Amino acid sequence: MPTEILMPALSPTMEEGTLAKWLVKEGDTVSSGDLLAEIETDKATMEFEAVDEGTVGKILIAEGTEGVKVNTPIAVLLEEGESADDIGDVGSAPAPAAKPESDDSAPAPADTAGSAGAAPAAPVDAGGERIFASPLARRIAADKGLDLSGIKGSGPHGRIVKADVEGASAAPAKAAPAAAPQAAAAPSGPSGDAIAAMYQGRDYEEIKLDGMRKTIAARLTEAKQTVPHFYLRRDIRLDALLKFRSQLNKQLEGRGVKLSVNDFIIKACALALQAVPAANAVWAGDKVLQLKPSDVAVAVAIEGGLFTPVLKDAEMKSLSALSAEMKDLAARARDRKLAPEEYQGGSFAISNLGMFGIDNFDAVINPPHGAILAVGAGVKKPVVGEDGELTVATVMSVTLSVDHRVIDGALGAELLQQIVENLENPMVMLA
Repeated sequence: MPTEILMPALSPTMEEGTLAKWLVKEGDTVSSGDLLAEIETDKATMEFEAVDEGTVGKILIAEGTEGVKVNTPIAVLLEEGESADDIGDVGSAPAPAAKPESDDSAPAPADTAGSAGAAPAAPVDAGGERIFASPLARRIAADKGLDLSGIKGSGPHGRIVKADVEGASAAPAKAAPAAAPQAAAAPSGPSGDAIAAMYQGRDYEEIKLDGMRKTIAARLTEAKQTVPHFYLRRDIRLDALLKFRSQLNKQLEGRGVKLSVNDFIIKACALALQAVPAANAVWAGDKVLQLKPSDVAVAVAIEGGLFTPVLKDAEMKSLSALSAEMKDLAARARDRKLAPEEYQGGSFAISNLGMFGIDNFDAVINPPHGAILAVGAGVKKPVVGEDGELTVATVMSVTLSVDHRVIDGALGAELLQQIVENLENPMVMLA
């Protein structure tokens, strides 16, 4: 029977993507592991591999199509001995609109009522969550009368594959749960059309939201609405660090290494998380996960949005190693070439706007992180010295945004104090 190839979920948070490029054409023979297409998610362009073998019978979604929902049929795969005549109505599935009406609309299932060979629609479990399974696995499960919600997948992101269902025992499928009443949508203000009407007659350009901007808007709105932020502020004297950095850069000049202030900040935060391990934690819904390594995310601005690549085991790495890794991650972030595992995870983040002349600001926590450090510019200011005399020092203002569900006030203050001590006494970071 012909098998539908579905739009994959290439990351745990992916809901839709752009089919950037087909790497096969109709009539090509493919095997498991062969590359089929390039898919653009909200963060990166990734290659999509075949999970079954066969012949590409029909391509349903043209390359360049945006807003393709996860689990939408994008092509039809024929088994040995089948031809295009066997596809029937499978190939009549409508292509998704390039611009969906709303981000939270549920994907419409393909019309397979008249298709004898089409794979069953993607199932959901009792809680309404989508079950990820390969087309072949879903077809085998349907033939054997298996309930996919009771099968644990061994594929990427828990996807159920052929091997998972071949050895499973047949059992009556559970009755589909009654549709739960749709929760009332929270008030979201005037509609886009209503706002546009306010500016009728004025000259403006309408800018289409891409996947990254939609994701940023959704995640930050969720963060500010659901994460109980509180803020801790400190001034840090940088004179000792700037002098130490200058000395190190002269010694490292022959190796082509130039350390930035941000490299010291990353190291200081990583060591502080080790010194205050209770603050090295993330919120996990019904529990808190306390991490052992210091995995520090750093915000990188790119055109149209930002990435937060994660430097893993940052406490174990030298300043020069952190500097090289950060430069590599930032460069690939700007080219949108990061893999999901390179920008997901971590317990703590740094957002540095000092290079733009910003004195101080409050950053929004990136869930599930427990905290984020907002870093301002180093500015020469009058300060009172240890001897009581008025002097001039380079001072940097920082604000620690903290998730109160994970870190209480005193614990957050202890973490920030440790960061300050590391930066004001930079030589201790090499001990």
